Amino acid sequence: MRKNVLWRTAVATLLAGGVVAVAGWVVFLSPVLGVREVAVIGNQRLPAEQIRHAAAVPPDTPLVGVDTDAVRARVAALRAVESVTVDREWPGTLLISVVERMPLVAVPINGRTTVVDRFGVVLDLVDAADTADPAGAVDPVTLRLPELKTNRFDPADPGIKAALAVLASLPESISRRVRQVSAASAETVTLTLADGRTVVWGGPERTGDKARILTTLLRENAMTFDVSSPDVVTVK
Repeated sequence: MRKNVLWRTAVATLLAGGVVAVAGWVVFLSPVLGVREVAVIGNQRLPAEQIRHAAAVPPDTPLVGVDTDAVRARVAALRAVESVTVDREWPGTLLISVVERMPLVAVPINGRTTVVDRFGVVLDLVDAADTADPAGAVDPVTLRLPELKTNRFDPADPGIKAALAVLASLPESISRRVRQVSAASAETVTLTLADGRTVVWGGPERTGDKARILTTLLRENAMTFDVSSPDVVTVK
C-alpha cells in the first residue's frame, strides 16, 4: 500500500512538473505569447514606423521577456521624442506611448533659423530664405512660430531658459499673438505682439496672474504693458 502511495505521489509530482515546464515554455520561450504587434500612440509628426525601428523588438519575441527599459531608452534617444512609456498588453501587444517635442520658437542666427522646443532642444535647422517662402519645403508650423531674439543661442543661459519657460506656459489666447520674445536676464522677459505692442513680462513666475491681467489690459489703447509685477501693473 505504501509503495502505491509513493508511486502515485511521484507520478503526480512529475505531471505537475510537466505542466509547469510547459507553461514556462509557453510564456518565456515560445512564440505563442510572443510580440504580435508593436503599437504606437501619441505620435503626431514622427512616423510610427520610425519609432518601431528604434524600439527594435523582433516579431514573436516572448512578450514577458521584452526589456521594456531598454526599449524605452532606444525610443527616447530619438530627438523628436520628449518622453516615452512602454507597456505589455497581453496576449501579444507591446504598447509604446510617446510625447513628442513640439516646436516652440524660431531662433534666427547668421542667416539660418533654428527651431527649438520648450527645453531648448534643436528640432530643425533651416535657411532663413526658406522660412520667408511659404511655398517652400519648411513645415508650416515653423512659419507661425514666434522669434527668439538673441545674439547667441545657449539653452543653459538663464535669460533664454526664462524666455522658453514663459512661452511654454502662455495660454493659447496670448501665445498666438506673440511674434518675438527677448530676455537679457531671467527676470526681464519681454514679448512683442503681432500688432507691434510690447509686453514687459518679467520672470516666468505667476504666469496665471500675468496672463489674466494682460488679457484685460490688451483691450486698452496702449502700446506697452508692464505685468512683471502683477500687483502693480503699468500701461503706456
